[in-house]
Amino acid sequence: MEYSGSCLCGKIQFKVIGEISNFYLCHCEYCRKDTGSAHASNLFFGNGVLKWIQGEEKVTTYNYKGTRHNKSFCSICGSGLPIDFEDVILVPAGSLDCDIKKTPDGHIFMDSRGDWDNHLEAIKAYKKFPI
Repeated sequence: MEYSGSCLCGKIQFKVIGEISNFYLCHCEYCRKDTGSAHASNLFFGNGVLKWIQGEEKVTTYNYKGTRHNKSFCSICGSGLPIDFEDVILVPAGSLDCDIKKTPDGHIFMDSRGDWDNHLEAIKAYKKFPI
């Protein structure tokens, strides 16, 4: 399979070739902090190949000292981007420009979940901004 993606401003484009090994919604304190959300939505490619189509020089990678937490992002718009570890490629699901057929395999680091992140399916949902 081949998956294409880009950042919000479009200056960086990439593709990942391979099969999705796992799809996790990570609630760890680091993922919550760097996404500003309840969780990160991360695709893992165990035997994938990451190819930068354009803008690789605009990719910044942050390594949180003393942890295994790393994040790649666009130095212009800040969008999360894939990161190629030694044994796995991690891809933020929202960075893809194509559909994926895989549903998440599960939530991880639930002990770090925000106290407001409970029963969210029960709150009112809107199709667009409610103004």
